[in-house]
Amino acid sequence: MTQDLIYILALQHVPKIGDVIAKKLISHCGSAEAVLKEKKANLLKIDGIGLTTIKNLFSSEHMKAAEEELKFITDQKIVSLYFEDIDYPKRLKQCIDSPILLFQAGHVSLKQKHIISVVGTRKITTYGIAFCEKLVEQLAVFDPIIVSGFAYGTDITAHKAALKNNLQTIGCLAHGLNQIYPRSHKKYMADVEKRGGFLTDFWSTDTFDRTNFLKRNRIIAGISEATIVIESAEKGGSLVTADIANSYHRDVFAVPGRVTDSQSAGCNNLIKTQQAHTLSTPLDIPYILNWELDTKQQPSVQKQLFVELTPNEKLIYSYLKDHEKQLLDIIALECQIPIFKVASALLNMELKGIVRPLPGKQFELI
Repeated sequence: MTQDLIYILALQHVPKIGDVIAKKLISHCGSAEAVLKEKKANLLKIDGIGLTTIKNLFSSEHMKAAEEELKFITDQKIVSLYFEDIDYPKRLKQCIDSPILLFQAGHVSLKQKHIISVVGTRKITTYGIAFCEKLVEQLAVFDPIIVSGFAYGTDITAHKAALKNNLQTIGCLAHGLNQIYPRSHKKYMADVEKRGGFLTDFWSTDTFDRTNFLKRNRIIAGISEATIVIESAEKGGSLVTADIANSYHRDVFAVPGRVTDSQSAGCNNLIKTQQAHTLSTPLDIPYILNWELDTKQQPSVQKQLFVELTPNEKLIYSYLKDHEKQLLDIIALECQIPIFKVASALLNMELKGIVRPLPGKQFELI
């Protein structure tokens, strides 16, 4: 693909030709090479393509820059993913503004069925840290890939939680693979590359700029089936990611907080405006996304649940497992537990995401 890659890089280097326009040109001409060798008059016949767009298309500087970047890619053994490649992230490919070319470092494997993005404020609170860690821990039985931006706060908390639970984690970067931001996170790079890796569509020559984060966020939102906002102030980059995810028709979850907490304002607004599901327990994720466990994992899941249950809750869990849905009164009678204690236990189990209430005071396991 080396020869093809040079032309793809050259096209990517052209100012005013973003990913959407590049795809349109490639679709019309057949390849990036064909675009760069096509006559200007023929390109101008394409709907939406004007002189301003292709003004600098045929400059030799693009091929020169492409050759230099290709040397960096080759020397550093970086994997390049073209948007028409079979290995290109499947969900990201569905997004109209997905990068025509992605650069990958590490041992990323996107074959897992479940991929979720975890985002949030850089000024994460102890509440946010605890919820994020619990979220990843309880979802570990589903073996999801945890995606985030490798930034301060929520991002690095999610990556570290994934590593702790032996899950694959992917850092989407707002710069080329020749650097890392923030520098203090360099100590985590080796572990992330062993258990996943990094993705970016920025070149090694791209100047790092904070506006890059907004462009990076579309990859975080697009690569995943759902985006989870742990904490966010009233304004912030994680809300932009949530907005992009919604535009891609992906599920968005937000962790609610007290109305007086500034770092929960963004999440509360997402929930209030119905732009996100309320995430009150980690098990809301597999329930709403309809995840299914591998049958081989079931014993370990039951063991994990039972560790967290009180004696009465264990008894109710076992009963509902055998009887499916049942009335509260019947549960109390059959389990020989006072009804007020059953009601209390069922409420706790509901908060833990283990049971759900049904009309007519009935309950069933999730």
